[in-house]
Amino acid sequence: MERTMTVEERIRRAEEIYERKKRNEGLTVSNNEQDRKDKNEKRDIKLLKKMFIQLLVCICIYLIIYTIQNKQYIFSEDFINKVDEIISYDIDFKNLYEDAQNYVKGIFNKLNKSPQEEENQNGSQENDEENITKDTTEDTKINNGIGGATEEKGEGTETLEEGKILSQEEQDIINVKNTTNFTKPVEGTISSIYGYRETATGSVPKNHTGTDIATSTGTKIKSATEGQVVLASEEGDYGKHIKIQIGEVSIIYAHCNALYVKEGDVVTQGQEIAEVGSTGNSTGPHLHFEIRISERTVNPQKILEL
Repeated sequence: MERTMTVEERIRRAEEIYERKKRNEGLTVSNNEQDRKDKNEKRDIKLLKKMFIQLLVCICIYLIIYTIQNKQYIFSEDFINKVDEIISYDIDFKNLYEDAQNYVKGIFNKLNKSPQEEENQNGSQENDEENITKDTTEDTKINNGIGGATEEKGEGTETLEEGKILSQEEQDIINVKNTTNFTKPVEGTISSIYGYRETATGSVPKNHTGTDIATSTGTKIKSATEGQVVLASEEGDYGKHIKIQIGEVSIIYAHCNALYVKEGDVVTQGQEIAEVGSTGNSTGPHLHFEIRISERTVNPQKILEL
């Protein structure tokens, strides 16, 4: 026989059922929220991947457009020579690592030193510097008299400051001057100097490896030095051009209208070797006059007056 439930028991039973339903609904809501969060995270990851891929595609398109616009420079002989020079440069990573390690150790040692030790070390360094300065001054007076050091090479005299370290370009200019005698190859107006320049078109390289001398088409070009013709070509950005070698020094005459010599010929200084023109990657009749030593270009206007 079923027991009859009192009113209080029915109320309590109803409350229990209500609480149980409420908890179940809360769990369901919580699970739904977690599912939504997971879906949002997955969608965000997909969007990030998509954006990254689009960015890579844009970079590739930009590089392709840039290469097409600057193909005359990127595939030029000068650019290839520069790349070869960079690749052939020997970097001693072991020494770089040791230098960096010693530098870091020096910083830590300096941080760990007491103020008294640092003051004593600074005083010792100042005394050493004073002694070195005195010794250097006395040696200079004994050997050279009061003044800078003078080094004589061949016909010219190069004055160097005591302790000055020359750059590679400065060393190359001195070596070219001391080993090779130059005369002016053609009369005209300097239209573009050596080094960086602003260009009107993208096909003209901004890094100029020589000096441009503008004059009328057909003007005779004379060899600035003696030497042997190692290249006589009509290909590439230089158009019709000649390369003459004398020791480690080579001279390039580019954008010519006609060539008077061929590969293998030996030329004398002042000999007519070509005509001024505007062949190759050129914007007008001129002579591109370029000087190299060991395939490193130097500023022709620092070698002779043009």
